[in-house]
This record gives sequence, structure tokens and C-alpha cells, in this order.
Amino acid sequence: MEEGLELNRASWDERAPAHAASPDYGFDRFASDADYISHGVRFDEVRLGDVRGLRGLHLQCHIGTDTVSLARLGAQMTGLDFSGASLAQASRLAVLAGADVTFVESNVYDAVDALRGGTFDFIFTGVGALCWLPDIRRWAEVVCGLLAPGGWLFIRDGHPMLGTIEDNADGQLVVEHSYFERPEPFVSEWDGTYVETATVFEHKVAHEWSHGIGEIVTALLDVGMQLTMLVEHDTVPWNAMPGQMLMVAANEWQLADRPWRVPHSFTLRAVKPA
Repeated sequence: MEEGLELNRASWDERAPAHAASPDYGFDRFASDADYISHGVRFDEVRLGDVRGLRGLHLQCHIGTDTVSLARLGAQMTGLDFSGASLAQASRLAVLAGADVTFVESNVYDAVDALRGGTFDFIFTGVGALCWLPDIRRWAEVVCGLLAPGGWLFIRDGHPMLGTIEDNADGQLVVEHSYFERPEPFVSEWDGTYVETATVFEHKVAHEWSHGIGEIVTALLDVGMQLTMLVEHDTVPWNAMPGQMLMVAANEWQLADRPWRVPHSFTLRAVKPA
């Protein structure tokens, strides 16, 4: 498990500058337009609600575009990530955007200690985060420990069902990977990244873990959280299956052939009782 996390950290450290340089993340837009917010937070805004004046924590914040976006919506934001190189880019973005954001370097599982017992009114976790965590129950314990009474968790992430699928030579979708959490990771060779870049990467091996919707919900219930929203979407904010998907809205992708067969992403909200 620790080996996998260190491999993943090296991978994200190496890719962070390429991500920050890509127009997909929009650093220039943040610098030139004081009202600009990320596509992800724009999609989430209707379900997220009013965050003005709230103390927010963004777990696995990467290079900080969603963190800065939440600050622009009025939240007092802290971003946490295990990649120092990612946080260096996030701090640079906050300066470019004129946003007052605190960034903390830590593994999610060590976040309570890293944040010195501080609590928050809400925790935000964006797309592509949970698959990098080997143990969803430990994650739920951390989330609950970081929320103030009455505080809430908000997630949008890729649906674990979509993560089980590969396309074969005939273009058919085949359930190939585990839906449920397993101790051993799914190990992949990650030659590139999900943005356009000419960068050649040295660190190519990634370890990922799946967590079923039931496992995520149950982990939160077991630590005393109350589920208040669970929505499954027929789009996902990246081209998860190249050659099989079409962009159907700003930064939202969907299977070209009968997209109603498979949930693409999900949004979840859970509250810590007051």
C-alpha cells in the first residue's frame, strides 16, 4: 500500500507542471478574469449551495483550480494534497488569481494531524480523487474527524461502474475491472496524462483502487454521517474512454453509444450531525 502511494506521489509530482501549463486547467483565465471558476465547480454549484463565509477544506486539491474557485464563491478555503509539486503550482495559481487560500502538504490519512485538529464547515472532494485511496473506511473516519458538528461533505467523482469497463477490439464495452474495493491495487502503465502536453514522463506506473457506491455510503454511515444527496450522472468531466465518447457540454463527456447503459459520475452529500 505504501509503495503504491509513493509511486503515485512521484507521478503527480512530475505531472503537476504540465497540468498547470495546459489550457485545460485555465491558469491564464484565472489570472485575467476575476469571475472565472473551474468547469468542475461550475457544474457542482447548483448542488453545492451557498458557501459564502464558510470554512472549507478541499481534500486532494492537486493544483488548486477547484480550491481557488470555491474561494471565489466566498468560502475560506484550505487545500490539502500529498504532492508538494502540485501545491507549488496551487500556491502560484492563488497568487495569480488574487485568492486567499491556505495549502497544506499531507496524505489524506494524516490530514487530522497535519491540520492540527482544525475543523471545517464543509469538505469538498473533486473528480478523480477517491480512486487513489486504498481504504475508503479510513477516509470516512478522516472526513468525519475534520468536520465541525453540522458540517457537510460534498463529492463529485467518476462512477465506480464506469471504472470497471474496457472496450475490446470490436468496440464493445466489457466489464473487466473490479467494482468493489480490494486490497491489491489496479496497476497501470500511465505513459501520458489527461491534458495535452509534449512532456515526456519518467514515472509511468500508477496504483488505483475501486470503491463501490455502497462501500462509500456505508463507510460514511458507519462513522455517523447522514446521507442527504446521491445523484448519478450520465456525463463525466473528462474523456474517460477515448474513441467511445463525445463532448456533450462544456468539459462534459458521454458515451456515444447508448449512454444510458452506464452511470458516468456521481454526486454525494453527507452531513455530520450537530
